[in-house]
Amino acid sequence: MTNNSLPKHDVKDLSLAPKGKKRILWAGRSMPVLEQIRKRFLQEKPLQNLRISACLHVTTETANLMIAMRDGGANVILCASNPLSTQDDVAASLVKDYGIAVYAIKGEDNSTYYSHITSALDHKPQISMDDGADLVSTIHSKRTELLSEIIGGTEETTTGVIRLRSMAKEGVLKFPIISVNDADTKHLFDNRYGTGQSTLDGIIRATNLLLAGLNVVVIGYGWCGRGVANRARGLGAKVIVTEVDPTRAIEAVMDGFQVMPMSEAAKIGDIFITVTGNKGVLRSEHFSEMKDGAVICNSGHFNVEIDIPALEELSETHEPAREYVEQYSLKNGRKVFLLGEGRLINLSSAEGHPASVMDMSFANQALSAEYLTSNHAKLSSKVIPVPFEIDKEIARLKLFSMGCKIDELTTEQRTYLESWDEGT
Repeated sequence: MTNNSLPKHDVKDLSLAPKGKKRILWAGRSMPVLEQIRKRFLQEKPLQNLRISACLHVTTETANLMIAMRDGGANVILCASNPLSTQDDVAASLVKDYGIAVYAIKGEDNSTYYSHITSALDHKPQISMDDGADLVSTIHSKRTELLSEIIGGTEETTTGVIRLRSMAKEGVLKFPIISVNDADTKHLFDNRYGTGQSTLDGIIRATNLLLAGLNVVVIGYGWCGRGVANRARGLGAKVIVTEVDPTRAIEAVMDGFQVMPMSEAAKIGDIFITVTGNKGVLRSEHFSEMKDGAVICNSGHFNVEIDIPALEELSETHEPAREYVEQYSLKNGRKVFLLGEGRLINLSSAEGHPASVMDMSFANQALSAEYLTSNHAKLSSKVIPVPFEIDKEIARLKLFSMGCKIDELTTEQRTYLESWDEGT
């Protein structure tokens, strides 16, 4: 593809494309379900001439999703859903090798981040793809002229779904959104195994700390928190969980973890990991109690989980200690280390989730987009689940790709499960 024929874009450096293409192809080897969908899309073109604007983490896995959407006939444009998660070589390759418009630069400032969202929306999308709902919230607040052409959208994350359900509850959501995050083949695997592994990968890459023997405080015990806690324990850490939900707290206790209030955990933790989807879960009163050398990071979508302005207020100075590590020297003489600017540590200092788990998540994205094209007219403007049939088909395809076989119900068993008159 010549420079004259390249799509519009704003990426760091197109000369990075060869490296990015190799990495995209490598990730694709671990995404057999999405590859099966891509091949079908290439033949059937179910998204022919559909304009799709995607605000997602610009990674090798996302690249494979964008290629599948393009091969399905869609006219796709991609911007970053986080200023630190972009892989610049991948962004370059998508533009240069695959002809996909990309607006994303790792480390972009807030102004650039929102200008890239504006560029994605100038595409006048018919379908939105979100990771955190920034695209949808911008459409509803600043680009309402686009609403008439939008048939629906998809949302990848817990945080985004929370925002969208709030919009629906207030009656301001103007088109249907499929909650990809709520699919079993997404949150049971991506959130738990993907976040669990990639979060610790990010922490270790940023700090080179040995987790064995350390007190690791996991803040939030949803599916992401479960994954982080279990992987930290697997590396020999002594894991403490903090929660506000009594049911999840009981689960954490019965899973073998210590559970205590943050006011107590703050005094003994070595590493603190927020995974709540809420704001201010690490605050001034917690920073003041932390031991010298405490490490804090976030693996929830937005950097508001850690009250960074409060940390700055408590500090005399702050300066880089190493890449992705900021040292805050508190007025009480202790030092606290913030990783990745409080943004997603698994993407800011590492590569995000392994491709094999994103295979199922992005299969849900692709098939949900296809579902919207055929069914949008009968869908109401609310957050809706991934259809059961799609969820189960993705699980079936994933098992098949892994060489696993399972049993099927006999006719007698199926009849028994569907009847009410046969008991003891």
